[in-house]
Amino acid sequence: MALASRFPDVEVPDVSVPEFVLAAGRERPDAPALVDGLKGDVITHGQLAAYVDRVAAALHARGLRKGDVVAMFCPNTPWYPVVFHGIAAAGCVMSPINSLYTPDEIAFQLRDSGAKVLITVSPFLDRAMAAVAQSPVDEVVVMDGAEGHASLVDLLSTDAPSAQVTFDPAEDLVTLPYSSGTTGLPKGVMLTHRNLVANVAQCRPLIRLGEDERIIAVLPFFHIYGLTVLMNQGLAWGGAVVTLPRFDLEDFVRTIQDHKITRAFVAPPILLALAKHPLVDQYDLSSLTSILSGAAPLDEQLAQAVQTRLRKGADTGVSVAQGYGMTELSPVSHTTPDAGAEPPGFTGEVPKGSVGFAVPNSECRLVDPATGEDAVPGQRGELWVRGPNVMKGYLNNPQATAETLDADGWLHTGDVAVVDDEGCYTVVDRVKELIKYKGYQVAPAELEAVLIGHPEIADAAVIGVRDEESGEELPKAFVVRTPGSTLTADAVMEYMAGKVAPHKKIRFVAFIEAVPKSAAGKILRKDLRAAG
Repeated sequence: MALASRFPDVEVPDVSVPEFVLAAGRERPDAPALVDGLKGDVITHGQLAAYVDRVAAALHARGLRKGDVVAMFCPNTPWYPVVFHGIAAAGCVMSPINSLYTPDEIAFQLRDSGAKVLITVSPFLDRAMAAVAQSPVDEVVVMDGAEGHASLVDLLSTDAPSAQVTFDPAEDLVTLPYSSGTTGLPKGVMLTHRNLVANVAQCRPLIRLGEDERIIAVLPFFHIYGLTVLMNQGLAWGGAVVTLPRFDLEDFVRTIQDHKITRAFVAPPILLALAKHPLVDQYDLSSLTSILSGAAPLDEQLAQAVQTRLRKGADTGVSVAQGYGMTELSPVSHTTPDAGAEPPGFTGEVPKGSVGFAVPNSECRLVDPATGEDAVPGQRGELWVRGPNVMKGYLNNPQATAETLDADGWLHTGDVAVVDDEGCYTVVDRVKELIKYKGYQVAPAELEAVLIGHPEIADAAVIGVRDEESGEELPKAFVVRTPGSTLTADAVMEYMAGKVAPHKKIRFVAFIEAVPKSAAGKILRKDLRAAG
């Protein structure tokens, strides 16, 4: 049974991403659009539009045309959105590369995407050139300059005529991010101009960003969460996006204080630091009104702990909630609305463990993975989503596309969820990560949430390991102790035994220095399985 969003449909303009995102700034050309959180450098909305025009013109002058792929291998800077929208305005497709990638991984993406140009920065040049040696491109542009390479200044100073491109927003690709590759090789996710425009428009009724908003952008723009939710959403409604090149807790809280940040879109590891690190108390974070978490499940207790801590001494206080999405959904399909932005007829409160409501113009189904039948209300099932934000497919991979996107337009997320009578969804785990024990399904995320509630546990991850004797999967915890802790494996197992049902008990414990996570905060369980 298809469950429609509780929100009325919104209009999705039939325009390109740059035309849509840059429109608000034309009315406030002198207002800040992009700010370097460390240096304080500012790009206004008017400058942004002018710079985008020049980058697009420079790419056209180099012979690039609609559909050509330009790869970006860069950390967050105020210039990242300039280059992204310049590529998009030229009709080209931007393929963002993870800043942590090795030369082999970069080369794979260059080769698979068919990139003609690679744009990078000088600190990444060694890896970039090693990758290009394996998978050649026509040109490597180094944004901050390097001998033998064109720079961003060169692109911006072109006197070439503006690019004239006719778009078919529903068909033309604008970005080609690569999925995390937790199963098999990474896959290029084909996202159109309409996908990204739709998703920003879909979020508008729930996340009511104003012109005076200051959004901290520490999650990477190379991830679709950073690209759509932080960068394009912030710019589209005329706000200022304050960039940080990487997450450092002190830089993060200092930037919130000094730049009077109003909104933070983060991943759970950042919230874990905000909940537990003593450094947080040294900074004034009272300008924050909202923290929205995504990319990985957020525990209800952790969300409440951060909200309680940051509300101390604040006049109004910050709300801490979460949303849900995936690269293939551009990425947002569900989110918790701002106070006062709840759907018509809703008078309750969105539970902290929930990911909120389905965004407008979308439908959902919950399907029993075992039977393929729709789950009954209150029953867990795999979340399927249909809407204008659903990807076009995987690049050159019809088999993977067919396995994820069915003939009726439903995207099979691989995530297990439940919906309540009010239409609030809660994601409980991945279908493939559920631990099967004596007929029960045990969700690792649930156990991780209990583990990090222990005062001597800084972080934790859980996987299922096969017991050779019984053939069952047994939960194994990888635990990061807090500094100075002498917590033992027996103590961890005893703690969990008192908190969960017998079939959910932790049977093995390993202590590690850090839980391996992607740049977006997802636990890399495949790395834990490889480590044993």
